[in-house]
This record gives sequence, structure tokens and C-alpha cells, in this order.
Amino acid sequence: MPLPRPPRAVIFDMDGLLFDTEVLYRDAFFAAARGLGRDMPEPLFHSLIGLPGDSSRRLLLDHYGEDFDVDRLWDASAVHFHDIARGQEFLKTGVREVLDLLDQLGMPRAIATSSRHEDVAFNLGRHGLEDRFHAVAARGDYPRGKPHPDPFLVAAGWLGIDPADCLALEDSHNGVRSAAAAGMMTVMIPDLLAPNPEMDALCARIVSDLHAAADLIRLSLGRA
Repeated sequence: MPLPRPPRAVIFDMDGLLFDTEVLYRDAFFAAARGLGRDMPEPLFHSLIGLPGDSSRRLLLDHYGEDFDVDRLWDASAVHFHDIARGQEFLKTGVREVLDLLDQLGMPRAIATSSRHEDVAFNLGRHGLEDRFHAVAARGDYPRGKPHPDPFLVAAGWLGIDPADCLALEDSHNGVRSAAAAGMMTVMIPDLLAPNPEMDALCARIVSDLHAAADLIRLSLGRA
């Protein structure tokens, strides 16, 4: 079944959607927490997925206590992440296919992420994708992070496309909430978080991977 409307642009989440980084971040956070003499339960990490920094900080302080050094945890986790990621590729399956399809269609595309621009540049550069996106809305580019609609609205504005005509691809619950609140046709491609009834209600479709998302774009444009 095609999307409700033919998309005129595609806006991608980054971590867990374009790059298989959520698992790497999970392992990095677990190692950093152990280094601080703390345990990080997996449900706590899952609750951080897709959240901006201020919301993540609040969750961590609520769990560990107001005197917990969140910045030290983040700094240590960043070191662990780069140690884990060094020398390996972590591109999700189907990324190049869907980007090649968008090139063939002449369709603009952007990234809307809770991560920093430095992280976006690192991930894109590691895989030679620096010139494959027309805009990147990252931390600091919008007033409110996911699950608010701001990241997707900023990305759509930079592309010059009405949000209603944008296809948003997301893996996280907070990301789906953000894209749906922006009025976009939202497709979830689950990573660490499984769909639930709320995701079923908010999404136009839920598909298994980016290969299936590419097929959905073709179908919706009558190119299948």
C-alpha cells in the first residue's frame, strides 16, 4: 500500500536509522557508567534514545541523583564510542540504495537528529556520505528537541518543502512522535525499540529496513 501522498522530500533520523550506532552508544554508555562505579540498566538507556541533551540530563539525574556528574558520563561515553567505532563501518543496510533512488528522482533530503553536528560529520565522513544530504538539522539548530516537532520542521524549512509533503524515516519512539507532530508522513524502521500501539497510530507505515522504505517510495510515486 502506498503512502497517503507522493513524497516531495525525505527527512532521515541519523542514529539507529542511517547508522547502526545505537548499539555502539549503548555499549559506550555502559562502559562509561561502569568507569564511574555505576550500573546503567538497559531500560534507562532505551529511555534516552531520540531525546535531546537537556531531557537526557534530567532522566539521568532522576535516576542517579542530583549530584551525579552527567557531563563526566557523556565525556567518557564519547571516548568509548570513538574507541569502539574506530576502524569499522556501521552503515545501516539499504542506505546507499535509498540515497541513489533519491538522486535518480531528484528528490531533496535532509537529516533531523538530536546529535551534534560533529557527530553527524564523523558518521557521514566515515562512510563517504558527506555530499549526499541537502541539509542537516542537528542539536543547536532548533529551540526544542524530539519529541517536539522542531527538528523536522527546521529540516523541512531548509529544504523549502511543506512538512505534509515530507516523508520522515525514524527508528525511535521519540523520533516518531516528533515527525508525526510536524505533520509528516512518518515511517518507522525499528532498531532497538520495538513498535507499540502508539507507533502504529502515529505512523503511515512500519517497515523492516531501508530497502523496504525505498520500495515504498517507488510505489508511492508510481515507479514500482
